[in-house]
Amino acid sequence: MIKAISPIDGRYHSKTIDLGAYFSEYALIRYRIKVEITYFLYLNKIGIIKLNKEEQVIVKEVLSQFSEEDALRVKSIESMTNHDVKAVEYFIKERIDGRVDSIWLEFIHFGLTSQDINNTAMPLMLKDAMTNIIIPALQTVTASITSMARAYQEVPLLARTHGQAASPTTMGKEMMVYVDRLNKQMVQLKNQEYESKFGGATGNFNAHKIAYPEIDWRQSMDEMMDTMGLKRQAYTTQIDQYDHMASIFHLLIRINNILIDFSRDIWSYVSMDYFKQKVIANEVGSSAMPHKVNPIDFENAEGNLGFANAILEYLARKLPISRLQRDLTDSTVTRNIGVPMGHILVATSSLCKGINKLEINRDKISKDLNDSWAVVSEGIQTILRREGWKQPYELLKSFSRGKGKLTQVDFVNFIESLDAEDVLKAELPSITPHNYIGYAGEHLSSDTEVF
Repeated sequence: MIKAISPIDGRYHSKTIDLGAYFSEYALIRYRIKVEITYFLYLNKIGIIKLNKEEQVIVKEVLSQFSEEDALRVKSIESMTNHDVKAVEYFIKERIDGRVDSIWLEFIHFGLTSQDINNTAMPLMLKDAMTNIIIPALQTVTASITSMARAYQEVPLLARTHGQAASPTTMGKEMMVYVDRLNKQMVQLKNQEYESKFGGATGNFNAHKIAYPEIDWRQSMDEMMDTMGLKRQAYTTQIDQYDHMASIFHLLIRINNILIDFSRDIWSYVSMDYFKQKVIANEVGSSAMPHKVNPIDFENAEGNLGFANAILEYLARKLPISRLQRDLTDSTVTRNIGVPMGHILVATSSLCKGINKLEINRDKISKDLNDSWAVVSEGIQTILRREGWKQPYELLKSFSRGKGKLTQVDFVNFIESLDAEDVLKAELPSITPHNYIGYAGEHLSSDTEVF
């Protein structure tokens, strides 16, 4: 892999290798064969052809015993046909010729155009990859962030709005913001329908209907697609509408954006010394500065997620557009669907690695709270509003704004100076930067679900 052009097939190959079963040239050929075989056997089911049980087993074995050597044979045929899907048709005929009644050979790819195969194979590839690889990887990251939310649920934290000290929160609650955002998108991703185009040369079953007008081809093919977990598009040109894929890609973009946001926040917390990173003995943080332990895992994740989004955005924008009944621009573009998936896997791996290296620095977090007593002024002025004071906001503004670092003593003296009842004067000093956190410490139950 040292000469690989793409890092997902080179430097990061160990993290992306499982995607080869779904997005490689081998995988595309295998999924095409799956669609052709499924269709051929369905023709048998509806009585167009009549295979005996032994012949059905022989046909099924073309898929179940498919190997890399078989894929190379398909490529060899393609070198002569200069047509990838036709090569698959010829390969299947080659494998079953002499073992299945020859009268049925021409029903391989019967009435179909290439995109009936491609636009069924690719959604299947994407569906299986999402189910088996991408969604589990995203769930693992979400579970890791959920663990952070639980572990730091009650750790008070100085919030920062516009980069300035603001009303305190907890580190756990801030992590829960990401869990909540991710879960909402993951529910949509898991419930997303996968569609197929399967209707002949221009989507009308012209050849099918002229040959067998007694068959309801639309209903039959709807039923066949249902067996593969796909929904057949009722109205198409020669190619897939691709809007369902665009929806999936946009969902992934939103999920990636959330993870970029998370990566940048953790990076900021590390730079603020709120998190320390576990030191790995043989690792080097800087080639020049021996002391450095850089947040490289979160930087790596941010970069890969951003790169994935760039490709996903193009896929979502380009694929639904085609001239008239079709042009060929989708063909070369769809071959790159696995590329952003590879970068997502690299990113999720980096995030999990980075999270596992984090150690919260409670002392630094506590010190910043102690140095930021001004943040309790909101709570004090709110209680004064409750008590019917006139212009309490302006009173606290005059006391606290632009006055430098205020201390607990400053607030105690301020409260004592108020012309207020003793009960109120006893209540106000109980507000501190450590306990002025609202419901932030109560946000997460032990059975919070990760979708």
